[in-house]
Amino acid sequence: MRNDALARRAEELAAQGAAFATATVVRAQRPTSAHAGDVALITSDGNIEGFVGGICAEHSVRLFAWTAMKSGEPVLLRILPTEEEVAGRQDADEDGAVTVLNSCLSGGAIEIFLEPTLPTPRVNVVGSKPIAAALEQLGPQFDLDIAAVGDNAANVQEGDLGIVIAAHGKGELEAIRAGLEAELPYVGLVVSPKRGAALIEELRDAGVPEQQLARVDYPAGIDIGARTPPEVALTILARLIEVRYGDAYTPPLRSPSAEAPPTFAVDPICGMTVTMAPDTPQLEHDGETIYFCREACKTEYAASLAGDTPPAAPATATTAVDPICGMTVIASADTPHVEHDGETVYFCCDGCKTKYQREHLDAVPAG
Repeated sequence: MRNDALARRAEELAAQGAAFATATVVRAQRPTSAHAGDVALITSDGNIEGFVGGICAEHSVRLFAWTAMKSGEPVLLRILPTEEEVAGRQDADEDGAVTVLNSCLSGGAIEIFLEPTLPTPRVNVVGSKPIAAALEQLGPQFDLDIAAVGDNAANVQEGDLGIVIAAHGKGELEAIRAGLEAELPYVGLVVSPKRGAALIEELRDAGVPEQQLARVDYPAGIDIGARTPPEVALTILARLIEVRYGDAYTPPLRSPSAEAPPTFAVDPICGMTVTMAPDTPQLEHDGETIYFCREACKTEYAASLAGDTPPAAPATATTAVDPICGMTVIASADTPHVEHDGETVYFCCDGCKTKYQREHLDAVPAG
């Protein structure tokens, strides 16, 4: 696909509210098949539109595009063909960069910048009083999709950031229930403290669990002494921003198809993380499906089944969260990691690993 066609496709995906990552080759060393400037789009179902390298590179691109979408942070992916090059490059890695081994590359190296695009968080606003109108006006300036639903909260969807109820006494209980039942990270009630407490008591008497009731923010927003509708709306938006970047909200990774997110496995021959997909080389053994990065690894594994040396057991790739930068990484032997308190802690790069050691391990008394 030409870059202008990909740009139009990116606009379509964004308009659909789909999550995707844009992959741009920033450096390609021969004899790789990709070239600097090549671009592709990777959707959250693992589909790749465009070209940034052959099938071996696609496994790594798909994996780290997925982790970039989950973390919401861009990443520079370096794919190198030898362990020596990987070791030398990891020493120089900075935050936001990751280097992986891909032994089935034809000798070249590729650097790909992966930039995620996530759907704009949706906030439902119930009611039509001036505060609701102010939220509709101000919300888009903070990259929030303000959905004015009038007095009907039936359209609340799982994955929405929140619901703000400014209904002026109409349908408030139903709207609160809708937000709590959908497990929205934010449920705000524009109401006086006295009336808010009375509504919470009604819900308590109706059997709503105390744990859910504690999540209702009333009066909605941060208390800064706001008086006018725009001022109150601003305090609510501040609370929504706080929730958006907190642990309670995970952006929905909607795909343009009905396909599930990609899953990954480890090639038992070369140790590379590959996509578990119908077109990935694979074979059945002892009731398990074994996946490989290429036919050569599959052939070697099949040959080992007939020999005296048993093949390595298949492994499913697992992920971990870098405690320094919050990036989701693959928990594998070649991922930077340390042992601490009997657990293995994984990092996106050696920079985060060094910072963790300085903050945690250096403070642990020797012996």
